[in-house]
Amino acid sequence: MVNAWGVVWDTPQPYAPLAAAQEDWARARWTNQLPDLALFVEHEPTVTLGRRGRTQHLLVSEAELTARGIALHRATRGGDVTYHAPGQLVCYPILRLGTLGADAHGYLHNLEEIALRTCADFGIEAYRVAGKNGAWTDAGKVAAIGFHLRRGITIHGMSFNVNLDLSGFQTIVPCGLVGDRVASLATLLGADAPDVPTVRKAMWRNFEMVMERPLTTMPPTALAAFEGQH
Repeated sequence: MVNAWGVVWDTPQPYAPLAAAQEDWARARWTNQLPDLALFVEHEPTVTLGRRGRTQHLLVSEAELTARGIALHRATRGGDVTYHAPGQLVCYPILRLGTLGADAHGYLHNLEEIALRTCADFGIEAYRVAGKNGAWTDAGKVAAIGFHLRRGITIHGMSFNVNLDLSGFQTIVPCGLVGDRVASLATLLGADAPDVPTVRKAMWRNFEMVMERPLTTMPPTALAAFEGQH
């Protein structure tokens, strides 16, 4: 077992500063200044393009995104285009993989397993789809995964739709998959859907079990000293 920090932001955060900070925290993890991390956050409305992201998968102009209050950023993660907004729980693990999920394929499988178990905690039957990452239900994709692995250290991770306004996904072709639907716990469970803090507790527990890393709660301020290091 490897001890790790679990860090929670209680209010939605802008995407770009946290994405940049992950690069700094990954460097600090590489030099063992930080332990493994699991970051849990909601983002302000944002469309991100991964390394495979193509602008033709944007269905509206950047000006229209701005008019709707949606930021646009190109990310260093893998994958195509996705959407973040309040009501979506994002988990960013910054891990030295070592022998625990030592390669990209095993790590992807573990992230999917966390999402599947979190769905099951709320009575939702979710599953993998061959050739497509994430967690899927008969109503659509509920969790998307895109990460970057450098020198055995992970950044970015998984977004899990809890109760966000799904209309933001209408501005993109989610993950570049034409015709595939997007779902959330709210669309699947209606009035019985849990809130984000409740889902976060379940995901936290599933992360600890699947990743074999007990999490010690730390505030975001504990990471501030490691930002801006190059």
